[in-house]
Amino acid sequence: MSISDLFDSGFQKRNQDHFAAIVRVAMSDGVITDEEKAFLDRLADRLDISENDYNEILKNYKSHPINPPYDYDRRLERLYDLARMVFADNIKEDDQVILLEKLSIGLGFTPENAKYIVDKALYLVDRAVDKDTFAEEIKNMNR
Repeated sequence: MSISDLFDSGFQKRNQDHFAAIVRVAMSDGVITDEEKAFLDRLADRLDISENDYNEILKNYKSHPINPPYDYDRRLERLYDLARMVFADNIKEDDQVILLEKLSIGLGFTPENAKYIVDKALYLVDRAVDKDTFAEEIKNMNR
């Protein structure tokens, strides 16, 4: 096995784990809506998740760890994806928000800031901001 094979498999594993975390949010109410399914399909394509891996993750999404990215911008990108999934359900004040707070801690945000960050993230997603604006607004919270 070459070094590039190791890098590729590690990169793919992180993408699969990230995808599984988003599936976990979608499944928190026990069903994946058509809107969530469309989002998952687009995200799987963007993350280069094969159809076989996609189906396996849907069956065993809880078996994937939440691997926080080291890079803060990557964390914000993942938070953006997760917040959009929660917003797709049009549910902001139930188990999905609690799960999003837990996932945000898993992404490397501090427990003390998780609720504030999640509230801000959902507010921004509600305003339909793009990923770059989302990241800038979250970064500005910490200044």
